Amino acid sequence: MRHKPSKSKGSRVAAPTSGPTPISSVLTTPLSSAYPSANVSEAEHDILDEVSNLPIGALTLGASVSTLRKPKREKPRPFRFLELPTELRLKVYEYHFVNTGGVLDLDPDNHKRIHQKLAILRTCSTIYQEASYFFYSTHPVRIFPTHPGRYFKTKKPLLARMKPCQRASLTSLELRLGPGWSNPPKGWAVNEALGLSDCVNTTKITVYIECDPGNDFFQGFRQPDNFYERFSKNLLTNVLNEMPWVERIEFEAWLNVKKSGALMRGLIDLVQSRGLKIIWGKERGWTDADEVEPPPVLDLNAPLIQNQQGNAGIMVAA
Repeated sequence: MRHKPSKSKGSRVAAPTSGPTPISSVLTTPLSSAYPSANVSEAEHDILDEVSNLPIGALTLGASVSTLRKPKREKPRPFRFLELPTELRLKVYEYHFVNTGGVLDLDPDNHKRIHQKLAILRTCSTIYQEASYFFYSTHPVRIFPTHPGRYFKTKKPLLARMKPCQRASLTSLELRLGPGWSNPPKGWAVNEALGLSDCVNTTKITVYIECDPGNDFFQGFRQPDNFYERFSKNLLTNVLNEMPWVERIEFEAWLNVKKSGALMRGLIDLVQSRGLKIIWGKERGWTDADEVEPPPVLDLNAPLIQNQQGNAGIMVAA
């Protein structure tokens, strides 16, 4: 028979225990540990030293520096045309006016060929002076218009429409003879309004003969008493009287004009009497030597003719 243990008065009864108390695996981090420490440890010092010794390529992993920090792009410096030497600026003007033609005259096509190119004169005063002088000094101006149409009989040729400073830049003029040989326009007259006295730098005049009414081809249509020959000679005389500083006269002509004709002989005598130098244009190919007459052309379709001895022959065309 078992006896129950006795209970003494001063003893405590221990509470029954079921096992050790479990500890939670989720530990709450104190707020103070979430901020970096103000003091750098020795390990961090070593890491910073190693990073400072690495090359830039290692830090950027092969990338260029510009991908990390783009330098400020400098604005491109504008091209200053007037800082070029004068000879280079003149070369630019030459290329600019390359398709404006040769001799200047009143022509409906001037707007497309010339006026648009002259817009460069509105750039500034310096370019206006340089470009305008280059343009007018390298382009001869026809004294009287010859383009068929409304300008042919105008009373105000191109030379009269130009400014005095533009006429002063001209170095060459052209006097074209032949158009209106039966009835020259009334506007073909040398007067003060024409402005020849302003052409102080013009030293050469080209006399271009398109046709000579003295040829047999114009017989029956030309006016009598060598009218056009006298008109042409007086016209050139009046031009030279207005410009006594002219030094050279260039003669140019179409192929049907003969150097030995009455028109050319009268003009050559006038130039020689004034002591001016005569030069010959390349188009006609004349020289100081006498003109060589072309060989006669045989007309194979001409009928046979007999001379006084009774021999037959072929008619030779003149």
